[in-house]
Amino acid sequence: MRNILPVLTVVAVIVALWYGAAVWLNSAWVQDQAARAGASVSLQQLLHDTMVQERPVLPAPHQVLAGLWDGVAGQALTSKRSLVYHGWITLSATLAGFALGTAAGLLLAVGIVHSRAMDMSVMPWAIASQTIPILAIAPMVIVVLASLGIKGLLPKALIAAYLSFFPVLVGMVKGLRAPDGMQLDLLRTYNASRAQTFFRLRLPSAMPYLFASLKVGIAAALVGTIVAELPAGATAGLGARLLSGSYYGQTIQIWAALFAAALLAAVLVALVGVAERVVLKRMGMAR
Repeated sequence: MRNILPVLTVVAVIVALWYGAAVWLNSAWVQDQAARAGASVSLQQLLHDTMVQERPVLPAPHQVLAGLWDGVAGQALTSKRSLVYHGWITLSATLAGFALGTAAGLLLAVGIVHSRAMDMSVMPWAIASQTIPILAIAPMVIVVLASLGIKGLLPKALIAAYLSFFPVLVGMVKGLRAPDGMQLDLLRTYNASRAQTFFRLRLPSAMPYLFASLKVGIAAALVGTIVAELPAGATAGLGARLLSGSYYGQTIQIWAALFAAALLAAVLVALVGVAERVVLKRMGMAR
């Protein structure tokens, strides 16, 4: 109970501020409608009307929850209005991109740790690649691949991989270099090969770093997928849901899609955390 109370307090404060902001931002429309009708608006009427607008500037929390519930449980799973349907489209590209990004990050990390040439050449380019805004890269990737006849999941997966590989690369390099000189010297006295040193010392030492970077990487992959869905003119996916909502001023739809994406990210990160506990426990590194 002591652990939950601070969280509930913070949530209550956020919800209260949210409701206050909704009343403030949505009141202009209510007052404008009343002025056109030549009537005055009481405080009670103002509070009521700012909470039930169909296209509010800022939806109230209960409106977002209602939109989220309708999108998840109120529609058929195959419906184009179902957030489950759109979430699955986004999830499939996210997982594909995450797998590609993780594989690339792991391979590059191993090469960087074992090759000074790769360390001096690849690592600076990997760092420099992250200085380019994803909003600038995504349209170029989508357009170039579309001109080659490549559409659908692969372009989105590549953009997701672009965002997810870097956390994995940095975390894995740090983890593989975690063993100190004394540990490495001990294995040299045992005449251990480079492969034995890698699998028996470097890789186990890198596991905590790897899972920490995987949590960041899978969240980044989801962001990359949603961003990739925006310039692609996609008709499915959470990014497409955000885009269609912005076209038609459906702010409740936009916020519901945002919360769906946040919940999806939380579930993915939690699953990585479960895998971390299982793997580290089997390796004797956690209880």
